[in-house]
Amino acid sequence: MANIDKQRDKIATKTSINAAKTQGDYLMKNERIASSHNIFKKAWCRVFQKAFKLAIPLMPYRKPCVIGSIESVPETLKNEECRSVVIVTDKSMLLLGFMDRLRNLLEKAGLKVCVFYGTDANPTVQNIKTAYRIYKWNYCDSIVALGGGSVMDCAKALGICAVYPNRKISSFRGILKVHRKLPPLIAIPTTAGTGSETTLAAVIRDEKKKEKYAISSFPLIPKYAVLDPSLTMTLPPSVTAATGMDALTHAVEAYIGGSTTKETRCHALNAVKLVFDNLEKAWADGKNLLARRNMLQAAFEAGYAFTVSYVGYVHAMAHALGGMYNIAHGVANAAILPVVLKAYGKSAEAKLAELAVAAGVATEETPVSEAAAAFIAAIEAKNRTFGIKSEFQELRLIDIPQLSKMAEKEANPLYPVPVIWSRRSITKLFMRLLPEASAMTATTEENGNSLTVECATEKEESLIA
Repeated sequence: MANIDKQRDKIATKTSINAAKTQGDYLMKNERIASSHNIFKKAWCRVFQKAFKLAIPLMPYRKPCVIGSIESVPETLKNEECRSVVIVTDKSMLLLGFMDRLRNLLEKAGLKVCVFYGTDANPTVQNIKTAYRIYKWNYCDSIVALGGGSVMDCAKALGICAVYPNRKISSFRGILKVHRKLPPLIAIPTTAGTGSETTLAAVIRDEKKKEKYAISSFPLIPKYAVLDPSLTMTLPPSVTAATGMDALTHAVEAYIGGSTTKETRCHALNAVKLVFDNLEKAWADGKNLLARRNMLQAAFEAGYAFTVSYVGYVHAMAHALGGMYNIAHGVANAAILPVVLKAYGKSAEAKLAELAVAAGVATEETPVSEAAAAFIAAIEAKNRTFGIKSEFQELRLIDIPQLSKMAEKEANPLYPVPVIWSRRSITKLFMRLLPEASAMTATTEENGNSLTVECATEKEESLIA
């Protein structure tokens, strides 16, 4: 009986590989058509990106007014002539006592306060609907976001609903679709990484479609950002690491892209230096106030850099994984970053070498290729130190085509990446994130049928692109 089962498995495996090879033959026959199509597509992407870069000086980019302490929030709201405020937060802020502290400060100042504390790790459409009901029923006129990037994204989306009460939040998906001024929004980050307190973007998860999408418009930039390091001192090491690597990813992708300015390059370089100098200190000793303060500054500067200069394929892939499997954004970014940087090859080496000098892992005299490699190796070393794995147990082979489609749709033509990739190229990168992807046998189920695919080399990977 065991021999029969083995024979059956061999036949199934052989059939699957033959099917993959047949698909590969078909793809190769159509390579000329695909290549021609890709040339025009890449040209269109570069034209689109160039137009946006030329428009940067004309666009209303701004930085939030920085407040140094949570104690100053009531006075700020009073100056804005606000009377009723909704605090958008999550359950962890209740448990840590931060929400009660803020609420007491606001109520002592004579402000009416209501609270929405149901924000998920990846804010959902339902989260936003619930928050808006609270805002509307209590006649609120201002919003305070207390928490990490997810909370701030939820608060931004709530602000959109407040000024567009009759439209679905999904209708604002994409860029520059919000034109009305939002209610006064104060962002109080309790993590140091997302940079949402300074960005024009909100990332929302559609729990029904299992996808994440970004809303990017200038009114979403918070009016005020509270950078109070005391609020980050209780972060557990794992969250400190993940959010810190998120800030690093923002800085790196902003710096190596094609739409940088002198200002964004300066902010990105400083953010990278701050992360390399302080993240491990904050991770090892959460009470290190200076390291916590510097990480908040790193997140803020990286956030502004990518707001103006955009991100790249790391974020596009991370958003796809977050939407499909609800993987924490910082963890996804950290794992994907070295994979994508290696795949860029020589096209990103010069800029990566400059980042290596800023990070202190190379000198001006180090050869460019060696410095770039040292920078990527340093990122991988940080991931190992923090226990961030280079693969995702949740990732299934059968989902990769859909993930690649979502990532390509997000990145092209908007993100000014060093190299423009096709969906097929993105598929290969997702394959590298599979558990034991270098020599792996993956069994997936589709429509109730068992499908076994073996892929031990890059050549075989390309057959399933």
